[in-house]
Amino acid sequence: MQNELKKWVYLIILSLIWGSSFILIKKGLIGLTPLQLGSVRIIMTTIILSIFGWKELKKISKSTWPWVIFTGYFGTFFPSFLFAYAETIIDSSVAAVLSGMTPLFTMLLGLFVFGVGLKWRKALGVIIGFVGTLVLVSNEFSIQSGPNNWYALLIIIATFCYSINVNVIKFKLAGVSALGIALGNFIAIFIPAIIILMTSDFPLEGFIQNKKVTTSLGYIFILAFFGTALAKVMFNKLVSISSPVFSISITYLLPIVAIGWGILDGETFSPLQWLACVFILMGVYLVTENKPLKSKK
Repeated sequence: MQNELKKWVYLIILSLIWGSSFILIKKGLIGLTPLQLGSVRIIMTTIILSIFGWKELKKISKSTWPWVIFTGYFGTFFPSFLFAYAETIIDSSVAAVLSGMTPLFTMLLGLFVFGVGLKWRKALGVIIGFVGTLVLVSNEFSIQSGPNNWYALLIIIATFCYSINVNVIKFKLAGVSALGIALGNFIAIFIPAIIILMTSDFPLEGFIQNKKVTTSLGYIFILAFFGTALAKVMFNKLVSISSPVFSISITYLLPIVAIGWGILDGETFSPLQWLACVFILMGVYLVTENKPLKSKK
């Protein structure tokens, strides 16, 4: 399959997987605290990836390990806990729309930190996609004023972490196995996740009898297998065959999937929101790069 077609296939599949992750996080929080959810998610994913990708670690050179560790924390560790804490207050669909900040941050970091040339077509695509994302959930995107306001900031910080991650993978880990990067990421954050879980009052004894905990663990296993392990490898591959901004434009499609879950749950979808979907798809199309993106530095 040619890279041009392959990157669109990856984009669509990842959008479906990660678009469903917001509702899985919300369900996981029924029986788990944010600290428990984030750490269990990391531990499960590490075990899953170790089964399939242990041999890939040998392909990572010593000089690239610091960047692998760095992306483990910014691409997975911090966002896992930030999203979990945010969704204790913020609706999953609102969390999805806030993640639409990622392409904007990615473009700005690429421009000012990595010396990536600014193309007006790509910049226009980012702006159009972001506007469409805001309109898409305009009826939900109303975070109330008060002490809970700062929970929205947690999502924005997570999106900034994602933008750092995708630029580093593109410009510092080019040519490294996608599966190797993913497993290396989780090995780097595995021990901290265990420490956090052990200090979070997780019911190690008798948790099987706790229906809420076992149900939440089931949701987190689905999230870990599909939304983290499989998707992480696919995303690293997508970054390697496309531009950082195109790769992260997944976040524009996530609200569509998130709203889709809402429709299945009985929520309504207005004509204005359907129009917003057109804007989002237009934005994704505009950020497509026909040639490999290279740093000026």
